[in-house]
Amino acid sequence: MWLLGGFGVVLMLLPLLMTIYISSIADSVLAFPPDGHSLAWYARLGEFPKFGQALGTSLRIAAMATLGSLALGIPASIALVRHRFPGRGLLNVLLLSPLTVPGVVIGLALYVLMVEVEIRSEVALIGSDGMLVLAHLLITIPWVVRLCVANLLQLDRAIEEAAANLGASPRQVLWRVTLPMMRQGIVAAGLFAFIISFENIELTLFLISPGVITLPIAVLQYLEYRADPLVAAVVVVQTAVIALLLVLLDRYVRLSKVV
Repeated sequence: MWLLGGFGVVLMLLPLLMTIYISSIADSVLAFPPDGHSLAWYARLGEFPKFGQALGTSLRIAAMATLGSLALGIPASIALVRHRFPGRGLLNVLLLSPLTVPGVVIGLALYVLMVEVEIRSEVALIGSDGMLVLAHLLITIPWVVRLCVANLLQLDRAIEEAAANLGASPRQVLWRVTLPMMRQGIVAAGLFAFIISFENIELTLFLISPGVITLPIAVLQYLEYRADPLVAAVVVVQTAVIALLLVLLDRYVRLSKVV
């Protein structure tokens, strides 16, 4: 079992290790074996402001999508776990169904829908940040609901019942008992929603406005004309930032108990 586990870990780390290795190649043209190794590509990241602008766009869209998915997903998860009502099973299926549909299909379907709406209403929809954020909500809300539901199922409901028996109103129980106990799940859900929105390329390619790009699209466009280690350096920096964020969050909220 240890051998199989170690093989699995190596298999998962191999693409990242190869990316780190490629980012250290000194040649401007990828060749094996390389003539030398250097970290100069990391220093050249500032020479391409397009990556910085794309990073700002990605952060803005991901932040709005994360806040929106938490605002909708947390109440939905509480309703699914703590209440019984007609259509509960259907709501659960609808909230999780985007996970079963390829992103390209969702992006194309939304693009066609928006074109039809624009033709009939003459209201510009495609290319606006609002519509892009709404599209990202389709793929982030399922993760928020999934993680919050998993977190709620692990909580002891007797604590909420004790608060209600001591005179707390349903609103007070929600704000002072339920939500604080859900802190780990909420943080984990927000993190996953942010990463999924930040890394998304399928929906964004269809719905983003001309002249505006996100970081994944900037990397894709760069690879259309060049194939040098600069892109590998961008990916390594991005991965390092996300990994550091995961480590810091796990230190305080113990993501392993929720995910």
